[in-house]
Amino acid sequence: MSQSIVKNYLHITFSTKNRNPIIDKEIQPKLFSYMSGICASLESYAYQIGGVEDHVHILCNLSKKITLIKFMEEVKKSSSKWMKTQGEKYSEFYWQDGYGAFSVNPSEIEIVKAYILNQEERHKTMTFKEELSRVFRKI
Repeated sequence: MSQSIVKNYLHITFSTKNRNPIIDKEIQPKLFSYMSGICASLESYAYQIGGVEDHVHILCNLSKKITLIKFMEEVKKSSSKWMKTQGEKYSEFYWQDGYGAFSVNPSEIEIVKAYILNQEERHKTMTFKEELSRVFRKI
């Protein structure tokens, strides 16, 4: 085969530093849109981005041209810098150092998209820590 064909679907999640609830409803759509642009610039199409005040989920197709660690570095660095330009209340915005990244079966893309879109409802009864604990128990 003379070409490389790669489809790496990933569900990525990460939180704000110290789980600070700083991603308010006012900034969420703008942040998620900005992050989608970062993904596109890294040739890693974002199928869905969402989250709540203290964390974000990204469902994307990681490009064959970038490692996961470099992708995460760029997404976090660029979005953090952008957040700091969005007003005084975001001037102390930072992401937590770590992240979770999980491969997604192509047949489950729609399930993961719905999961990400339902974050606000899910977190009425469950914290981010509890959510991650559930994910870790499944793997």
